[in-house]
Amino acid sequence: MNWLIRAARLLGGEPADLLIRDGRIAGIGVDLDGAGAEVLDAEGLVALPGLVDLHTHLREPGREDAETVETGTRAAALGGFTAVHAMANTDPVADTAGVVEQVWRLGREAAHVDVRPVGAVTVGLAGERLAELGAMAESAARVRVFSDDGRCVSDAVLMRRALEYVKAFDGVVAQHAQEPRLTEGAQMNEGELSGRLGLRGWPAVAEEAIIARDVLLAAHVGSRLHICHVSTAGSVEIIRWAKSKGWDVTAEVTPHHLLLTDAVTATYDPRYKVNPPLRTDADVIALREALADGTIDVVATDHAPHPVEDKECEWDAAAFGMLGLETALSVVQATMVDRGLMDWAAVADRLCVAPARIGRCDSGEYAHGRPLAVGEPANLVLLDPAAERIIEARELSSLSRNTPYDGMTLPGRVVATFLRGRPTVLDGKLA
Repeated sequence: MNWLIRAARLLGGEPADLLIRDGRIAGIGVDLDGAGAEVLDAEGLVALPGLVDLHTHLREPGREDAETVETGTRAAALGGFTAVHAMANTDPVADTAGVVEQVWRLGREAAHVDVRPVGAVTVGLAGERLAELGAMAESAARVRVFSDDGRCVSDAVLMRRALEYVKAFDGVVAQHAQEPRLTEGAQMNEGELSGRLGLRGWPAVAEEAIIARDVLLAAHVGSRLHICHVSTAGSVEIIRWAKSKGWDVTAEVTPHHLLLTDAVTATYDPRYKVNPPLRTDADVIALREALADGTIDVVATDHAPHPVEDKECEWDAAAFGMLGLETALSVVQATMVDRGLMDWAAVADRLCVAPARIGRCDSGEYAHGRPLAVGEPANLVLLDPAAERIIEARELSSLSRNTPYDGMTLPGRVVATFLRGRPTVLDGKLA
């Protein structure tokens, strides 16, 4: 089906019509002729390229009680995403060509967005020997991002070898920066509050020390390094320094680290238990500034669904992680756009263009991160920035309910999402 989208504000600019034919953008202008096309009135709506998430946990295979490829990508489409990178900590771990191809095929068969598997760096995420990096890169899944996320590649020699190996096929190692010996039993950000609450602290230096080591390793071997879920002001300064040297280092921040602070931990509500932990007001300010000035390249959700029994329990026993796909764009609007720190063009860069470039999914038949221009794939999202909504966990599309925003009012509403010209979401509902 062909579509004529009337009067959308491209990247928040002046209203224009978008004509979609055969899965591509066929025209942009005013009062376009949409003969034979379905018409969508987008007056007042902002049009952005389809969002790309570099950091999604879909849980399948192995933990289908928490999420599946179908349910996770349903949440992604409703959040405005057209592609997600599925993390490797499944069961079995995605550390072979066979498992990443299984995830890739599940994406082709059941997903509402394109699914790009992330391969594990080490066998079983155990941090002892390298996984089949080359085989995963050459598989049908064409893996280009490798991560042991959930665990840190803490062995410096192993990390160096991984960085050297992925150079052969233009891959990137995405590091979960957490020095394990400094965080044994840690439950929340280390500080005055952790002492008062009686919870073991998670020091900022545990993240910063690994980032400092790894940017030096990446520079030494001339490889690409991506830092997952940056959470401290000190980490920002190290990344800024590495970039000033011209090193090929990129970084991401999650929506929850842009909005929430460790103050909410005082409730002992396990919804707020996350890895890395929520940090201080000063850290949040530094993260926002770094995202605005480009030191942090990407907003990535770290969508981490868990079944009820793993979150509705005592804080110490609860799993780390939060949902993020359906609320990411709203949180970015609240923390960055509505505060005047970024415009919608910058949002498109941080949530679409940059993650697609880093993940190397910005070319080919299934390209993402492309501009809203004639001839480009019609991957786009229409957002009503004037809308407000109260987040209710029971209404989210994920199989899990562990959102930290339950009961919170957030701005913005995804009205429609298009994947290669086909609507996956219309009027805020699955098409």
